[in-house]
Amino acid sequence: MKLDDTNKAIIKELVDGRKAFSAIAEAVGITENTVRTRVNKMIEEGLIGISALIDPSLIPEVQVVIMGVKLRTMDLEEKAKEFLKLQGVTSVQVVTGRFDLIVQLVTSANNEQSLLSFFKNQLSKIKDVADVETFVVYQSHNYKIPYIF
Repeated sequence: MKLDDTNKAIIKELVDGRKAFSAIAEAVGITENTVRTRVNKMIEEGLIGISALIDPSLIPEVQVVIMGVKLRTMDLEEKAKEFLKLQGVTSVQVVTGRFDLIVQLVTSANNEQSLLSFFKNQLSKIKDVADVETFVVYQSHNYKIPYIF
């Protein structure tokens, strides 16, 4: 997908995913149909997604954990896909540095969705994990996540 100036302008207007296409068209200086067509194409091609996100600090039972993962294999893309299938995992990034993957996990005070439960019942499914370091997010600013419970 070509990310031209018009698409960039549309994306900037979509900071509020509820904004009407007519309002975006007026702000960008194009027709409503053009906005609709371009947004739908960007969604179809996976460039953007429009969804409701929550501020995890406002929901007491929700806890965000960032995990740095070192692997015993260099098949990083395949391992990232395996992690993404685990319950509670919302995103996985292949990175440089001391870790191979950065995994974002959303846990709950509920025993079935706790961090300990994740380690016992989910993480154990992944082979070739050499080391995991967890970072519990106590406070965040301008940080939103999907609600998965």
